[in-house]
Amino acid sequence: MWIQVEFNPDLALRDISFFENWERKTEECIPKTLEIWKTYEFLKKWQRNYYLLDDEPIPLIKTEGNQILSRPYAAIQILEATHFNMNWQIWTRWKYKVLEIFDIKNPEIHFEWFQSIKNNII
Repeated sequence: MWIQVEFNPDLALRDISFFENWERKTEECIPKTLEIWKTYEFLKKWQRNYYLLDDEPIPLIKTEGNQILSRPYAAIQILEATHFNMNWQIWTRWKYKVLEIFDIKNPEIHFEWFQSIKNNII
């Protein structure tokens, strides 16, 4: 018996096209449009641990899989978490709130080592 747990300093979701092609659930993908202060749910396979910080956002990034990651799409705050069993697999369901949305084509840096530049942490 084994337990797979990951510790993630960012939230990496798939492009919405994975949902449209029936490859992923909608909660496993970045929504087509993000809105500031709106709360969204996401779903990740296995047990995931994310930073639950009141005063420090984490980056929302897009993944193509195999650790191919984009620049941050948004600064988010994780609100709550639930680990559960679905079809004999462990999943993590979370809620996150969007704090700021970025233009990924803009070369401005928003996070360094997963810390927000805007909050003058660095």
